[in-house]
Amino acid sequence: MEPRTIVITGASSGIGAALSLNLGALGHRLIISARRRDELETLARRAGPSVMPIVADVTRRPDVERLKDQAIATFGRVDVWVNNAGRGITRQTLDLTDAEFDEIMAVNVKSALYGMQVITPHFLERGMGHIINVSSFLSRVPIATYRSAYNAAKAALNALTANVRMDLAAKNKNIHVTLVMPGLVSTEFARNALGGLPSAPTGAVPPAQTAEEVAAVIAGVIRNPVAEVYTNPQQAAIAQRYFADVAAFERNILR
Repeated sequence: MEPRTIVITGASSGIGAALSLNLGALGHRLIISARRRDELETLARRAGPSVMPIVADVTRRPDVERLKDQAIATFGRVDVWVNNAGRGITRQTLDLTDAEFDEIMAVNVKSALYGMQVITPHFLERGMGHIINVSSFLSRVPIATYRSAYNAAKAALNALTANVRMDLAAKNKNIHVTLVMPGLVSTEFARNALGGLPSAPTGAVPPAQTAEEVAAVIAGVIRNPVAEVYTNPQQAAIAQRYFADVAAFERNILR
């Protein structure tokens, strides 16, 4: 695959870091972004010679604008924009505070909204591009209700992604929009969730994947764009069972 210029948010750890290493090894030009400078700069040195780290808080629109501007100024263009920044919370719906809900929405939804709004004019001008939004299997199936605000945020991201994909398809078929839905992933995500570590998810859950396995799926989507993908094929079957009979599925979970 011809080297591309790819922006990755939330890149300092977990899926973002694994994706940076995967794509850097393939020779792509990367702009990796996160709030933690030390981790980001260490990753940039590991990922390859054409990797530029940019410290940014993607819950702030001016930071996202600056990220886009610096990427284009450095590499001349952006081919792929990966909205990967995210944070979880261990709190059931009825226990959420306003501040907790607002933070989770800002990190998981507004950051991606800003990314899509900032990069789309560049893609329309070039007549091509690819937006990839990293969501979650939990946005589709309520097997971990202690992640309530996170699940809701990712469900909102799903809807925004689908609407943007339809809108852009009507303007230019060469601009792709992909929703990626990992399930359980062996990263520090759970340890960094607000409210601490939860108990295990309810019901039958596919085994956890590594961040590297998820990164490989995203790399594959960059090569061959699709509308959406579950990183674990078992997740699609579970989601289909859920939507086929929501009440029966939820009764089985509670047994």
